Amino acid sequence: MVSQDKKKAAWIWYPGDFEIRLHEKMSAKRTARGVAYPAYWRLDRHYSNVKFRYTYELEHEEEITIAAEGVFSLYLDGKDNYRYSGSTITLPAGRHEISVSVFNDTEIPAIYVAGRSIQSDSTWEVTSYQNDWLPAGFWKFDTPENRPSAFRLAVTPQEPLSVMEKDGSPLFDFGKETFGYLRFHKLTGSGCVKVYYGESIAEALSPEECVTLDAFEAEEAGGLQVDGVFTLEEPKAFRYVWIHADPGVTWERVSMLYEYVPVQYRSSFECSDAKLNDIYKMSLYTLHLNTREFFLDGIKRDRWVWSGDAYQAFLMNYYSFFDLDVTRRTLVALRGKDPLTMHLNTIVDYSLYWFVSLYDYYLYTGDFSFVRQNYDRAATLMEFCLNQRNEEGFIEGRPQDWVFVDWADLTNTGAVSTLQILLARSLEAMSAFSGLLGDREASSHYGRLAAELKDKTLSLFWDNERGGLLHHRVDGETKPMLTKHANMFAMTFGYLSEEQRSSVIRQVMLNPEVPQIRTPYMRFHELAVLCESGEQDVVRKEMLSYWGGMMDLGATSFWEEYDPSLADDQHYGMYGMPFGKSLCHAWGAGPIYLIGKYYLGITPSSPGYETYRISPNLGGLRHMQGTVPIGEGQITVKMDTTSIRVESTSGSGVLTFASSHTPECPDAEIRSIGEKTFEISVEAGKPYRVTYRA
Repeated sequence: MVSQDKKKAAWIWYPGDFEIRLHEKMSAKRTARGVAYPAYWRLDRHYSNVKFRYTYELEHEEEITIAAEGVFSLYLDGKDNYRYSGSTITLPAGRHEISVSVFNDTEIPAIYVAGRSIQSDSTWEVTSYQNDWLPAGFWKFDTPENRPSAFRLAVTPQEPLSVMEKDGSPLFDFGKETFGYLRFHKLTGSGCVKVYYGESIAEALSPEECVTLDAFEAEEAGGLQVDGVFTLEEPKAFRYVWIHADPGVTWERVSMLYEYVPVQYRSSFECSDAKLNDIYKMSLYTLHLNTREFFLDGIKRDRWVWSGDAYQAFLMNYYSFFDLDVTRRTLVALRGKDPLTMHLNTIVDYSLYWFVSLYDYYLYTGDFSFVRQNYDRAATLMEFCLNQRNEEGFIEGRPQDWVFVDWADLTNTGAVSTLQILLARSLEAMSAFSGLLGDREASSHYGRLAAELKDKTLSLFWDNERGGLLHHRVDGETKPMLTKHANMFAMTFGYLSEEQRSSVIRQVMLNPEVPQIRTPYMRFHELAVLCESGEQDVVRKEMLSYWGGMMDLGATSFWEEYDPSLADDQHYGMYGMPFGKSLCHAWGAGPIYLIGKYYLGITPSSPGYETYRISPNLGGLRHMQGTVPIGEGQITVKMDTTSIRVESTSGSGVLTFASSHTPECPDAEIRSIGEKTFEISVEAGKPYRVTYRA
């Protein structure tokens, strides 16, 4: 929740209902070749009937104005038979309690109250009539006209880069992947217009196979023109558009309205490798395209909110835009409401990612008020997950559940080790949240469960001979199947000893005989683990090969999956559809996170970057420089093979680096912390320059 100026009124509602209603609308927008294709999981709804209350004390009577989304009635001091529904009301002096009942079954019930001293804000309380008085929710809707139901993303005009004739019909190229509303200027004539969209030229030129399309009657559409422009109703993802029109239908030109969230690009990166620079910039653009009402998986096909995809998008966001509004909306929408009957997105692992994401939010922002608002729903989600443990204490998927892990040929029956690692981390998060809330009993309970699960997982899944955690355990027997997934998360969460970490890197992560990871989704975690182990040079080469490989094929945003062994249009196929693959997928933007955290080396060591670590690593580059946002501040790092420069605008931290010779720093005391490893303390507002030798 954003902070609010107490002198200014805002629209208020039942907390979480704005996000839940927005998610419901968003999840129903997907179409498959013009036919509605809503999300296939339960979509929660806002409460249609709520009541607000506020206690005031006035020396003199005061006139207030009130607006509502829905039918409302205001009454004082519980006098149920004396209700008001006018837009202007005079409140008596003295101490009184205002009550406002609101009903709206199509949009969220909300009110806006403005007076000289009485304003609707987060100090008001609201109930859904379930003994649940809570501080009211609000956001940036702060005028009577700026209603929550009218929320829309920003738009700006864009023109096509070129147009050419293909089989007698115009093919428009907008130059790169984009998202928005197609527009026809001065549309005239009578007949049918069919529009075929494509992320690739092959898709746009395939009327029978393209994923998205539009069709309309020009005569009817002409009457809907505003200032000579007809704008299609639903936005689409595309680069190319092939338009077929009946004879006699004409237009002056075609353009589009690009739809977007106006985020601020707060990070930067530039290095000695021009291609890596381009990969970083394209990653930012890919993430931005998928940063919308929520963090989406991809902008063409699903356009849904998936917890596993969002988990990675959150981390990328902390190293780029640091847009907390989209982050909070996504976390609230994903969790939804009680009672739970299915996992988030129907996927067991995706319920567990939600806990880890909420903890990451607290770590990167220090905003515990948001965690507190969502703690009760976190507790019920955890209870739901714990009820799915088997007799050994391991969580398992039910017949109706999807145990995903990754797009790979995995057998996910029984107790899957990846789920146990994620559950342990989720329990640790709940232990931390409970402790911060002062509930020592709950904190101890969750902490004990986490420790027991970690110990049992490492005991029963670890294979000394193979050097890692095996994949799954069925009917009390651990199967001899070695995969990277559980090992990656166990390393990321610090669950392995140094000896085990070394074994995993050598025998699992860098072992070509272990099944390789194909998707950017798990490659995100794979490359992060390699960086954690000091393999930045390996990761740099992998980024140039994998993400650079997509760019070599003409990508203008990064894909859902990339297989370099495929040829030509085969690259676009997925899910049994020749153009089913998303060519703009949020999890494809992983280099943002890898570069910010493991090359520039910036990580919070306490919530909200009050303290932080800076451990830059060139990873085979000759030089690099960049900036990472830390809350409202930033850290800038500049490094080559002989010098490191850092500067921070807030907090305090430690710069750690390796040097083959004794380093020098005129601005700080250098401390030796190991063989050829050194550190200095960094304070906000002061630049530091270290001379060293790589």
